[in-house]
Amino acid sequence: MEFLTREQIINDLQKPFQSYLDRFGIEDIGIFEEEGQGDIYYMGYTVKKDGKTYHIHCPFKKNNNGGLTPMKNEWTVETDEPQKEDLEGYHDIESVFREI
Repeated sequence: MEFLTREQIINDLQKPFQSYLDRFGIEDIGIFEEEGQGDIYYMGYTVKKDGKTYHIHCPFKKNNNGGLTPMKNEWTVETDEPQKEDLEGYHDIESVFREI
């Protein structure tokens, strides 16, 4: 398992920002980060589209040095609407953006 720094992952996530904005009608995009329980860390995107905000993320395993490695290649989508359930099981980010 290769562990990357948080900064390396953020740089990789940021590279396609402009193409995502252009291709999927996204109004705004930023980096999402959240500490999970134990050695779990979530990273991905916060996206605004059609006036709604979505948090789109993958789980990472964090080592003792703060390095991160993906746990599985599966994206989860959370909305700011409390009555909506999280959507899981997306295997690529483009399918998430097409869905939302």
